[in-house]
Amino acid sequence: MELLTLDHFSSHVNETYSAVLNDGEVPFVLVEARALSTRPQQQAARAPFSLLFRNASSFLFPQQIYLMRHASIGEVGIFLVPVAREREGFLYQAIFN
Repeated sequence: MELLTLDHFSSHVNETYSAVLNDGEVPFVLVEARALSTRPQQQAARAPFSLLFRNASSFLFPQQIYLMRHASIGEVGIFLVPVAREREGFLYQAIFN
């Protein structure tokens, strides 16, 4: 599998990704995909970026790696961390560096 970059996700903001949990799937909507700043001398395989997902459930999912499915991207394990609660649900962040 190729190294995921911001370009894989940036055109899929406001689209639904499905997290595989037990025998079902839970929808997460990608609400933000943005680049993170780097140090000028930093040599990395990819430019760091952040993804922000929203889940409308009142249940707070724990931070862990979720197998996420998307029609264009396919299946990928993403470590999600809950970072905020909104009226519409909980926000979860993934950092790639």
